Formats: sequence, structure tokens, C-alpha cells
Amino acid sequence: MSDTLDLDRLLFLMDTAERQGRHLLTTTTRLFSQPIDADWVEALGEKPDLAERLDAFGARFARMQDTIGDRLIPELRRHLLETPGPALDNLNRMEKLGLLSSVVDWVEARNLRNRLIHEYMRNPEEFSSALQRAHALVPLLIETYNALNAYAKARFDNQASRWPAGLGAGT
Repeated sequence: MSDTLDLDRLLFLMDTAERQGRHLLTTTTRLFSQPIDADWVEALGEKPDLAERLDAFGARFARMQDTIGDRLIPELRRHLLETPGPALDNLNRMEKLGLLSSVVDWVEARNLRNRLIHEYMRNPEEFSSALQRAHALVPLLIETYNALNAYAKARFDNQASRWPAGLGAGT
């Protein structure tokens, strides 16, 4: 299947997503250890440690979503001897293969990623709502990574010893 393709890039992207996922899970656990609402968002100006944790969550959520959606999925398609297409086509293909539970949720995660970065705390009520929804979508990122990783590992097991581990369940 992918014998003629070099697996180094696919393995690099799997490893990158695994590392990002581990950091995202850690930050998610720490950030959401307390209820987040509009008052919590408004108080961030007085709590720089929480503000930094919030920034780390947003960056890690975005980074993992980008790595999987924009780099890993197209690379996996190349190894399946398919031609990667536009992002939505790639996502639909992964959903069809059973490797992505919901294209709609993935697109929502992409939109939330943009909101967390570009609409940073303009409206505390909306921002806290976006944070809560992003928190609810972290398992989608983790489950998608795990599904892609297990699928690729099973198909290209000649490199299984170099394959990164799966990630624990999302929070």
C-alpha cells in the first residue's frame, strides 16, 4: 500500500499530534478544574496564572486541531494512495472510514479555535460559552487522533515499533 512512500513524515505528524494531545489534556484538566463562566473570564485580569493557562489551552487546542486536520489527514490520505483534497473532502473521507465521528463537530471545533484566538474575551458571556464548548470538543480531537493512529499503525505495521502511543480519554 504505502511501501513506496516514506513513512517518516506520517510518523512525525503522528508523534507531533500525540505530544500536542498530551499537553492539551494536561492543560484542559488544570484549566477546567473549576467552573468557568462570565465572572471567571472577567476576573482573569487579576489572575495572570489563569490567563496564561487559558492562553495555553487555546493555543494547544488550535495546534492539535490544525495538525490533525491540515497536515495529518492529508498525509494519511497520501499513504492510502489517495489524493488529498480540500479540508472538507478530507474530513468527509475520514468520517466515511470511521476515523472521525462527526465532520460537523470538527468544523465547529475549527470555528471555536478561531473564536478563542481572534475574539479573545470581547464578551465574557460569549467567551465563557465558547470555552465550555471547546472543552466539550477536546475528546473529539483525542478520539480522532487515536482512531487515525490505530488505523495507520494497523495498515503500516512494518513501522509499528516507531509508532507513538494512543492518548488517554479526553476530559
